[in-house]
Amino acid sequence: MSTTALPQRSSMRRNMTAESVASTTANSLDSTPNDSPTGSASSTSLSSLGSMEGEESFKVPEQQLYDSYGNPFKIPDYTIKDIRDAIPKHCFERSAVRGLAYVARDWAALASTFYIFNAYCTPEYVPSYAARFVLWGVYTVLQGLTGTGLWVLAHECGHQSFSPNKTLNDTVGWFCHSALLVPYFSWKISHGKHHKATGNMERDMVFLPRTREQHVTKTGWLMEEMHELLEETPIWTASSLIIQQLFGWQSYLLANVTGHNNHNKQPEGKGVGKKNGDFSVNHFVPSSPLYERKDEHLILLSDLGLLITSSILALVGWKYGFSAVLVWYIIPYFWVHHWLVAITYLQHTDPSLPHYTGETWNFARGAAATIDREFGFIGRQMFHGIIETHVLHHYISTIPFYHADEATESIKKVMGQHYRADVDGGSLGFLSALWKIARRCQWVEPNAGAKGDGANVLFYRNRNGHGVAPAKLPATAPGKTRNRFTLEVENDDE
Repeated sequence: MSTTALPQRSSMRRNMTAESVASTTANSLDSTPNDSPTGSASSTSLSSLGSMEGEESFKVPEQQLYDSYGNPFKIPDYTIKDIRDAIPKHCFERSAVRGLAYVARDWAALASTFYIFNAYCTPEYVPSYAARFVLWGVYTVLQGLTGTGLWVLAHECGHQSFSPNKTLNDTVGWFCHSALLVPYFSWKISHGKHHKATGNMERDMVFLPRTREQHVTKTGWLMEEMHELLEETPIWTASSLIIQQLFGWQSYLLANVTGHNNHNKQPEGKGVGKKNGDFSVNHFVPSSPLYERKDEHLILLSDLGLLITSSILALVGWKYGFSAVLVWYIIPYFWVHHWLVAITYLQHTDPSLPHYTGETWNFARGAAATIDREFGFIGRQMFHGIIETHVLHHYISTIPFYHADEATESIKKVMGQHYRADVDGGSLGFLSALWKIARRCQWVEPNAGAKGDGANVLFYRNRNGHGVAPAKLPATAPGKTRNRFTLEVENDDE
């Protein structure tokens, strides 16, 4: 059983259905944690993603909220000051020497691996082609793991937790991220906005789960024809995961596919008429609504870093051939992105986690809508603890990773039941969580019957029969026609 803030009570996982649903959305896109955005009501009315056949009905009390496991949920009421005051002062201390030492270690590991394989994984030392093929596959995995660690250190630079010197932070971050074909400043700005609005369904710039309506309509006509047949099968889950892990990072950079889509409210008017997926909302052009005009020169500087790295790769390919670049760089590049997507997905997705509309969200609540996991030696040594201490990172992102374990223990006392971690199984548990979470967490919706702040808290639900069942929605009113993407309504009498 996973180690979470509350036990996952098996008696409540599969016998709860809901009778109605309410939803609100907020209209503020301001990106500071002190904002109090106002909300405007809207309805999310779809048919019967609803109850699972054969499940008993359990009516949720109006003011009692339940997560997807069936555990009671209470909205956090502590403040960011409570969190900050609980952390020992030395945990905030940053060391440039220590940070640079970790960077040197990771670059040395990348260079050593490259040298060893090129010197010894050759026909002279390994005559068997099959053996060389396998060994070079191992090379791509190792470089992907080490490259991910280097990415994490550049991530530390972006948060200014690498050292007390901003110029050093941004120089190291730009160099390391550019080498990994990451637009450093472009990512840094959007990622900072994600931290300021984590868990906010209208403002999160990086990771938003689908709402129930978005889940139903995500594939248009194909959903109408195929969704009912495939959504509950492992092949649907597997294919969705493969696409996510292969192309999730690129899709985010190119089209902002997992961020909010309220670009019309960009204060300078840069988002008018722009939507995620049309490639005008991306991390590479200064005109993107993800950025303000004052930051446009930084977007160009990020692009310069990508141009330099791409030029070097082109020269290497010209001299040694595309196959060499493919093995030396491109495949490890995709391994890095696989780990980035997996880490981000599992940090922000779990049946125990809430999301909030703008009316009820605040910074302290949003930061608690994350979860720590365990990836053993790989997570703690190669990935610099980014998986194991992510909750703390969302509260105080300037604390360096080598103080994060101690700081995490300190904030647990303040967070109480709201601190969440799933550490079962170590590295294998982390990997298996990808499948478990994909099956359990398909969209978010409010608890049925919830009112006030409770109606503005959304939890994960699914069609696969895991945990609390989705809400049943009212049938379409007489005389109204459902659109082509609406699923058939499930009659309570059936």
